[in-house]
Amino acid sequence: MSNFRWVICGLLFLATTVNYMDRQVLSLTWKDFIAPEFHWTDADYGTITGLFSLFYAIANLFAGKFIDWMGTKKGYLIAIFVWSTGAVLHAGCGWAAMTIEGYDSIEALRMVQAGSDAAVAIATISVWLFLSCRLILAVGEAGNFPAAIKATAEYFPAKDRAFSTSIFNSGASVGALAAPATIPLLARAWGWEMAFIIIGVLGYVWMGLWVWLYDKPRKNKRVNKAELNYIEQDVDIATVQDRDNVKEEKAIPFFKCFGYKQTWAFLVGKFMTDGVWWFFLFWAPAYFSDQYGYTSDSTMGIMLIFTLYFIVTVLSIGGGYLPKYFVEKRGMNPYLGRMRAMLIFACFPVLGLLAQPMGAYSAWWPAILIGLLGAGHQAWSANLFSTIGDMFPKSTIGTIVGLGTMTGGFGSMAINMGSGNFFTWASAQGSAFTFFGFEGKPAAYMVVFCICAVAYLIGWCIMKALVPKYKPIVVE
Repeated sequence: MSNFRWVICGLLFLATTVNYMDRQVLSLTWKDFIAPEFHWTDADYGTITGLFSLFYAIANLFAGKFIDWMGTKKGYLIAIFVWSTGAVLHAGCGWAAMTIEGYDSIEALRMVQAGSDAAVAIATISVWLFLSCRLILAVGEAGNFPAAIKATAEYFPAKDRAFSTSIFNSGASVGALAAPATIPLLARAWGWEMAFIIIGVLGYVWMGLWVWLYDKPRKNKRVNKAELNYIEQDVDIATVQDRDNVKEEKAIPFFKCFGYKQTWAFLVGKFMTDGVWWFFLFWAPAYFSDQYGYTSDSTMGIMLIFTLYFIVTVLSIGGGYLPKYFVEKRGMNPYLGRMRAMLIFACFPVLGLLAQPMGAYSAWWPAILIGLLGAGHQAWSANLFSTIGDMFPKSTIGTIVGLGTMTGGFGSMAINMGSGNFFTWASAQGSAFTFFGFEGKPAAYMVVFCICAVAYLIGWCIMKALVPKYKPIVVE
């Protein structure tokens, strides 16, 4: 039997890695490189990350349907072209702000007195310029997960989907792992603009590989008959005379999707938890810089972020094994096995409650504890995505993933925009604002960490109440 399905899984992993590196460039450069030039506050950055999440959410309303309509190959190509172009365009924001405001150099922007009307004007125009680029990035990136989940459903039988999803989904943590080891150094050596350009160009390279290697299993010459039989083992071949004439299931109409509790269970799972991952993705570098004084391009800053995402990467891949054990060794159906595994993974984020208190002893403790929280999220996310393949026909998978990622984007917008404004307010309050023994901005971080810690358990309970038992949707 050939094993070309794992090559496709590898391509999905690479795309997801590039996706998260493009997303991470701003979070690793804003605090120490961009903010001094444009006089940004936490609220400004929170606005950018929050509205990026909103753009991403709205784009996902259409992305899944777009992937189902265009097909996996063309849809993925268009998505990565758009987001790579958006990533590269960020590099022009400094020049554009300088030109619009009438300054002759970036250094002149930096030298403007903080808090002055001129500084506010520079911050405002630069925020809008970055938001324009984030809009393009969000529209393209919205296509990644619907296309990747659809490709996984095409190339893997149900029993292997959680594991294959956990592999390509680990590209998110690998991208987040590679980013702090490369992006701050690129920014320090050649400027933050070059960091956006170099990482953005990686997407164009991936497009060439996708055109060369991808086709549906039945049409791909690299997939032999034995592997095709393995991939299609879930098809009831007893009633099929000619497998080459098997037609794809009828798609569920868009608005009819909202009539199923299975849809709402997935939406709740994404809304409650995606924002947690995005919060740490966007704010972890600033957290270590604010709380411990380790800038993103310092050796210690790089090592802390690298350690955090190294833990996420190593542990999250195992997230696909646990439901496989429940299904194959314990005889559970795929949905029950995934939900059992997800309950276990939902307990990992509770460790986030200790991050801020343990930080009093060493910055390594928050890095380790947030890493464990992130590993729990990635394992949870891989299994949450796989429940779609258990419940919905393949023809509707892209649509459901798009809807779920949209609601996840709304959750991310709420926590990121809210956190940015909350941190700015808490800093101004100082000792007047306290929480669990912390004052000012550290107290605000503690509040957000508490919210993140319980979000998964709440989400799991709601999902279980909506869909207590395995119930796949059959389209007549």
